[in-house]
Amino acid sequence: MTYPIDMSVKPEVSAHFDAATNTISYIVKDPNSDHCAIIDSVMDIDYAAGRITYDHANALIAEVQDRGLTLDWIIETHVHADHLSAAPYIQQKLGGKIGVGDKIMVVQETFGKVFNEGTEFQRDGSQFDALFKDGDTYQIGTMQAFAMYTPGHTPACMVHVLGNAAFVGDTLFMPDGGSARADFPGGDAGVLFDSIQKVLSLPDDMRLLMCHDYGPNGRTIAWETTVAAQKADNIHVGGGKTRADFIKFRTERDASLAMPKLIIPSLQVNMRAGEVPKDPDGNPMLKVPINAI
Repeated sequence: MTYPIDMSVKPEVSAHFDAATNTISYIVKDPNSDHCAIIDSVMDIDYAAGRITYDHANALIAEVQDRGLTLDWIIETHVHADHLSAAPYIQQKLGGKIGVGDKIMVVQETFGKVFNEGTEFQRDGSQFDALFKDGDTYQIGTMQAFAMYTPGHTPACMVHVLGNAAFVGDTLFMPDGGSARADFPGGDAGVLFDSIQKVLSLPDDMRLLMCHDYGPNGRTIAWETTVAAQKADNIHVGGGKTRADFIKFRTERDASLAMPKLIIPSLQVNMRAGEVPKDPDGNPMLKVPINAI
């Protein structure tokens, strides 16, 4: 696969960190127009109280409006297991198309069974406006973006490259954070290693923007690095570590990790493009499957 890389295009990137889920959401502006995209938005949830609010999404919306921008795309790098997407809420306020990788259908089929969803739950990705395949391009104003298929963490992960900036989702963390787990249904450590190598084949000075950061060893939260820095210093894949080394490490580490606190609501909402499921009476309602994940 040959990707249409254009390092001469330098988008304006505004990062919004959500401390409750350690997620970074982005507003990415075309440098030659007033058009933008939002990547990996967050909807706030107090899971214990069963209450959803929109403070994080409202901050994104306010910035887009204050800057006089036109929102073309709301991008999900994958079906997140640790936070809820605010995509439909943002779309209602600002417009734009919601896009995700076409392997969302694999995720919907898998978790449709886990959550015992009925036939009314469509497993064809139709909740989204666009389903991207590897190498697909799309426009943000005058700026061409493309999607790079990077499975391993989940079957539907994609890295989105906008000019000289690549938004890596959970495929990579900052160099001192390593990589994401690969033990969710449909995940695979070997496949994740291969996907990371694909990302690291991008130009050395490509900016890499993270979806999460946890401030390892107490350092300040950070979210931007480069391909060169990852190749040299990433603690899981940098410095010439082999595929076999990575699989052994990742498998052993994943076996020791607890499930994300918000995995139950996140999967149900995010496989629906951010819509909260409803009970037969039309009331928003989440399920808790027992011993199923």
